[in-house]
Amino acid sequence: MGEVAGVAEMQAALSRIRRASGLPVAFGGLLPADGHGRRLRIAELSGAATHALHGLVITAGSGLGGKSMALSRPCAVTDYHASRHISHEYDVAVAAEGLRAVLAVPVVVRRKVRGVLYAALREATPLGDRALNAAMAAARDVEQSLVVQDDAQRLLETAREPVAGPGAWELVRAAHSELRALAPRLVDPALREELVAVCGRLAAAAGDGPAPRRQPHVPLTPREVDVLACVAAGATNAAAGERLGLRPETVKGYLRSAMRKLGAHTRLEAVVAARRAGLLP
Repeated sequence: MGEVAGVAEMQAALSRIRRASGLPVAFGGLLPADGHGRRLRIAELSGAATHALHGLVITAGSGLGGKSMALSRPCAVTDYHASRHISHEYDVAVAAEGLRAVLAVPVVVRRKVRGVLYAALREATPLGDRALNAAMAAARDVEQSLVVQDDAQRLLETAREPVAGPGAWELVRAAHSELRALAPRLVDPALREELVAVCGRLAAAAGDGPAPRRQPHVPLTPREVDVLACVAAGATNAAAGERLGLRPETVKGYLRSAMRKLGAHTRLEAVVAARRAGLLP
């Protein structure tokens, strides 16, 4: 993982802004993944004619984006260069790209600004509700993705901790269940692959835990394992469906298929058999 997470999410968000708003230019960036500092670097551009904005460092309180960061709310100007409501540290780069009307929307996760999305026109025209709604919807998408990534990183740290005693195994199993549920929701392929790999290592480590492996490998599908991981954590079909983004009936179908493959007659038997097969920790 790089220092900044969410590149794929940002690219998707910028494309969504342009498609939904009709504005020709969108760009943005995220703060460092550790959440420290108040300086943001413009890293993603969509529809730009030059590279003038790429790599531009935005400080909280400076320019339109910096004002949006400082206030934690959307800000807009009809004519960037003539506006008396923002500072003008970035006029050269904005002029080089030929931008006039500009909108900035903050990406806010758990009350902390994590980035800014911009949308712009090359004409001094007021930006209406369509542009604002498109940018805010795209920002919400990025926010939700960052929440998932934050949770994944937290669970990865838990999963990497040494296992010591039965109580620790329960924590590991809970982390495994949550990681399995989070992985399909991640846009970042590198983080998704890391989560899947960690899940595999946790399951393989079960041979050293309180439930030694005796049953041969059973070819369950990833979704069948996801459902069993939720069941192992005590989730009902409805709760598992909510966690995995599936209908309860679909969860029931996956569970029934997994039980058949494992030769199990109850949910508990299926979980025990999956652990013995090295599919769950």
